[in-house]
Amino acid sequence: MLMEIIKKRRSVRSYSSKEVPEEVIKEIIEAARLAPSAKNLQEWKFIIVRDEKIKEKLCEAAKGQKFVKEAPVVIAGVATYTKYVMSNGIPACHIDLAIAMEHIALAAAEKGLGTCWIGAFYQDKAKEVLEVPEDCLVVALMTLGYPKEELKPEEKNRKSLEEIICWEKYC
Repeated sequence: MLMEIIKKRRSVRSYSSKEVPEEVIKEIIEAARLAPSAKNLQEWKFIIVRDEKIKEKLCEAAKGQKFVKEAPVVIAGVATYTKYVMSNGIPACHIDLAIAMEHIALAAAEKGLGTCWIGAFYQDKAKEVLEVPEDCLVVALMTLGYPKEELKPEEKNRKSLEEIICWEKYC
């Protein structure tokens, strides 16, 4: 079942105008709430944007990507604590938010909704539009809505396992 959802999930940039019920949004965000995080810090907030004027401003912050304002919902994954760096030298908030946002994408796909990760945006503009405090970080934006075309499992252009697996050491 999970592999079918993974195969069905894809980046959606064309949405129907059908509204996503608040209860469905909450069920999807519940998947993010249950995501793991370093030291169980759960250093996140998820800003749910449905207001047309705010989506218009987010579209500008996202370098004019029109589907941002056309999607019924935009979710901003915000790191509320950015200072914890794991012993491997990587800031935890980036990884933690990526895990939580992908939980959102998979939960949405399970419900027949489409999503699209957005990393191409101006941090300062997104923070201004969403009134995010200076010490926080908008890690990702994600559109959410019912796709114009039904999500179906399909072949994805991906490298073969042989190209990405190394056994015992880097190859």
